[in-house]
This record gives sequence, structure tokens and C-alpha cells, in this order.
Amino acid sequence: MSSAMMGSLQQLDQMAAQAAGSNAQSVGALSEASGTDSQGFAGMLKESLARVSQSQQVAAGQARAFELGSPDVSLDQVMVAGQKASLEFEMTVQVRNKLLSAYKEIMNMAV
Repeated sequence: MSSAMMGSLQQLDQMAAQAAGSNAQSVGALSEASGTDSQGFAGMLKESLARVSQSQQVAAGQARAFELGSPDVSLDQVMVAGQKASLEFEMTVQVRNKLLSAYKEIMNMAV
């Protein structure tokens, strides 16, 4: 393998490790929030939606900066931000689907 490919692989490994670390931190934050129960489920849901929205805005901003030729933004940063925003949005859709399914099941219960 060439040194450029090795450098790219090392950079991808570092980004994967960072992503795994941030995922563990967000899971820990959710655990703390559910443990204290100070804001409740609605508060956690609202906070999660705001976080997804911000992630999408960051990804769009980085893509725009890259398209305009900003030297501070690289293609790999744009791709990682876009994939992160996409995964967060997909997870939000899955949570919505599960909540809707649970609501329908409760509505169909005999009283």
C-alpha cells in the first residue's frame, strides 16, 4: 500500500474511534437524563430533536463551505458530518415509528 493510502486509513480509523467515543458519551448523557427524571420524556425527546437538527445544520454548513472552496474543511469532514446527520435522522424516524406503533397498540386494547 502507498503511504497516502495508509494515511487515509489511519485517518478513517481515528474518525471511527472519535465517533464511537461521542456515541458512548451521548448514551451516557441519556442515561443520566433518564436517571434524574427532571425533564421527563417530552424534554428528552425535544432535546434529541434539537440535537438532530443542529447536526443537520452543521453538515449542511460544512458541505456549503467545502463547495465554496474553504481550505478549513476537507472532504472527509463533510462526509462524516453528513453520515452522522443521516444516522441521527434515521434513528429519530425509527423512534417515531416505535412510538406510533405503541400508541396504536394501546388504542386497540380492550378496556
